[in-house]
Amino acid sequence: MTARTLTCLIETLETLSPEIYRVFLRGEPDEVMHAPGQYLEVRIDDAWVPFSIANAPDSAGTLELHIQYVATSESSLRLFEMLRAGQTLDIRLASGECVFELDDPRPLLLIAAGTGFAQMKAIIEAALAHDPSRVIELWWAGRQREDLYLESLPRHWAERYPQFSFYPVIEQPGEHSFDGVVARIDHALSERVSSTRDASIFISGSPGMVYAVVDTLEAIEPLTERVFSDVFSYAPRDTPPSARGQS
Repeated sequence: MTARTLTCLIETLETLSPEIYRVFLRGEPDEVMHAPGQYLEVRIDDAWVPFSIANAPDSAGTLELHIQYVATSESSLRLFEMLRAGQTLDIRLASGECVFELDDPRPLLLIAAGTGFAQMKAIIEAALAHDPSRVIELWWAGRQREDLYLESLPRHWAERYPQFSFYPVIEQPGEHSFDGVVARIDHALSERVSSTRDASIFISGSPGMVYAVVDTLEAIEPLTERVFSDVFSYAPRDTPPSARGQS
């Protein structure tokens, strides 16, 4: 799929947390087609800034983004000046090899930190639409509970789909009512995951988080080739593990 540059309408903006915003863009359906798990780039002055596409492809030409406001980032400040309903953005899509294939019959093990959930949301939507009985295990990590800015959505999936499991993970408990895991994500996985051999694994987060998770999973059981992360492309390390996103 060749990357395309086009202009999209900013339809709506929603506040999901004090720092996370959901943005819906609209374009021509045939022009904004993408594979679940891919990302687009937004033109901010002379730079192109990547954001995961947070929805599965649809016939309406919708693109959903989860954007974090970073007060210390000039590009973030400039982007939020541009984000106004009714205005337009120049985007380039679609990019990324961290792609979910609809005909992959394996269970899915999805591991995300922060806004890495956006990529997983697109994969989950596509997977469930294709096969509602698919086995999916989602681990979503944040420092504190508000970092799980759409926590109600995976909880809804877990209630609706018997084969969907959701494990919220936070490092700072902060409240007594939290029924998830209080730990760092790699530690949580080490203590609770016993096998990964049969799964297709997708990981989304910072390079440090992704490689900590990869090392943890490798220690549990030698990884297969079905491990995917955009980090493998933009921040490869010198001695990669045996698994490196090959199909």
